[in-house]
Amino acid sequence: MQQLTHQGAAHGHGWLIYRRLLGYVLEHWRIAIVAVAGMLVTGATEAGFAWLVRPMLDSGFVERDPTVLRLIPLGVLGIFIVRGVSSFAAQYGTAWISRRVIARLRAQVFDQLLTLPRRYFDDASSGMLLSRLTYNVEQVAQAGTNAMVIVIRDTATVVFLLGYMAWLSWQLTLIFVVLGPVVIGVVLYVSKRFRRLSHRIQHSVGSIAYVAEEAIEGSDEVRIFGAQAQERARFDEANQRNTRQFMKFAATQALSTPIVQFCAALALSIVVWLATLQGSMTTVSVGTFVSFITAMLLLLQPLKRLTKVHAEIQRGIAAGESIFEILDEPGEPDRGRYAPERVAGALSFRGVGFHYGDASERVLDGIDLEIAAGETVAIVGRSGSGKSTLVSLLPRFYEPVAGEVRLDDRPLPEYRLDALRRQLALVGQQVVLFNASVAENIAYGQDPMPARETIEAAAEAANAKDFINALPQGFDTPIGENGVLLSGGQRQRLAIARAILKDAPVLILDEATSALDSESERHIQGALEHLMAGRTTLVIAHRLSTIERADRIVVLDGGRIIETGRHADLLARDGAYAALHRLQFQGDVAGHGS
Repeated sequence: MQQLTHQGAAHGHGWLIYRRLLGYVLEHWRIAIVAVAGMLVTGATEAGFAWLVRPMLDSGFVERDPTVLRLIPLGVLGIFIVRGVSSFAAQYGTAWISRRVIARLRAQVFDQLLTLPRRYFDDASSGMLLSRLTYNVEQVAQAGTNAMVIVIRDTATVVFLLGYMAWLSWQLTLIFVVLGPVVIGVVLYVSKRFRRLSHRIQHSVGSIAYVAEEAIEGSDEVRIFGAQAQERARFDEANQRNTRQFMKFAATQALSTPIVQFCAALALSIVVWLATLQGSMTTVSVGTFVSFITAMLLLLQPLKRLTKVHAEIQRGIAAGESIFEILDEPGEPDRGRYAPERVAGALSFRGVGFHYGDASERVLDGIDLEIAAGETVAIVGRSGSGKSTLVSLLPRFYEPVAGEVRLDDRPLPEYRLDALRRQLALVGQQVVLFNASVAENIAYGQDPMPARETIEAAAEAANAKDFINALPQGFDTPIGENGVLLSGGQRQRLAIARAILKDAPVLILDEATSALDSESERHIQGALEHLMAGRTTLVIAHRLSTIERADRIVVLDGGRIIETGRHADLLARDGAYAALHRLQFQGDVAGHGS
């Protein structure tokens, strides 16, 4: 009983998904009406062809009526002209709707991905998300448009043909109809299996994308550690899983069609047997009998397609669930109304606590920190002490689970999200650049595009203008995916130029020089000092030498502030900061000695 209830709920949920999908189709209802009319006329022409057989045999070949013999070829030609026009209207109309549904869904999913909170991406792989944006959206549109062509056109064909057969002989048609429940039972069973297998196929496609993405992005590590065989094994496992699911899907599809066709053939055999019994042929003309058989034979193909179309619909419903799951995911909370042009930059952390997901252990616990406008505060501590998490609360990538963060003595949720982030600039260890020109990367996010002189001034302030001018096309040089054509130091200077151009009052430097060699760091240090001037700056640095001139140093350990003060004062206190400094200094000395 529980299983039946569960199946019913699943069926109801599938219908809700499909109904929601059809809503996208019905946005183009004018084109849809033309397409549906084309499908109905196409279905009617099948019955029209069967109808022509009767006068062709009885009046044409048996009675040799010359008028009928002249009209039959014209009738055949007329039916196929009507069929050609209606079929074009149906197929082109649905293709037109299909591409617009795909474009709309992709735009909605992509827009949603731009507004989902950071925690969503912590739990989802980019390969899976890309699979939904590409493969799954195609499957959804196929179910909403191409499948509907088959459903409407072939259902109309079946109805017209059955109606014509009943008009010829309702007794013989009844035999065909009796086997209908068997066909329906097969279709219902197959539908449930198709949806289950479609979910597995979509998951396996996402797994392939995920494994491939990791191997491509980590191609250097794969080569240097000789892990090609390991990656091949991972990819082969995902590939084989995908193949197995597709073959199960194909087997179900291949088995369902012969069963339905066998039911139709059984009905056809019984009709032929009954019609040829002694005495039966006296009341049925040759034309009527052949016309009836023709109509039955014409039923086989639409029945075959109708059983196959359930696979497409169920695949679309399964894909629709994954698409609408993204679309229904709540976006970043943005209920604030305060939108200043520019803030002073005073920051306040009051009793701030935070943990990821459902974890009971807090990454931040009871953080109390006041930062004056224009002050430079360095945040140090061992790996995992909560440094990056603390600064990620400022742009509201995450929301604290306790306490509050204030900017200019206003809680962050009171700010409109875009206005809040307009006040912040970030330069991180992992510089993200885009496959565009140098100028476009420096001016990223600026609307309208700043004047070239302004971009060049930002590059000069970041000590980047010399190397940019040395590039083949200067500021117009495309830099490849994620700046692959530039060195680490050059990419970092572009990130600094981008932050200088933004001119935000609050600056976050998250390990901005940790990946650079000493020479590159010297180039960048001057650019950073130019960038930090007059701004509230939070510096997370692994190299303690880079933060010695900070107005204040805050030491984190286990998500709590354990020390705060200036560099010299903390060294004199001989506490946690002094221990970190000694450890790093000894490591540097050992490194130079070797």
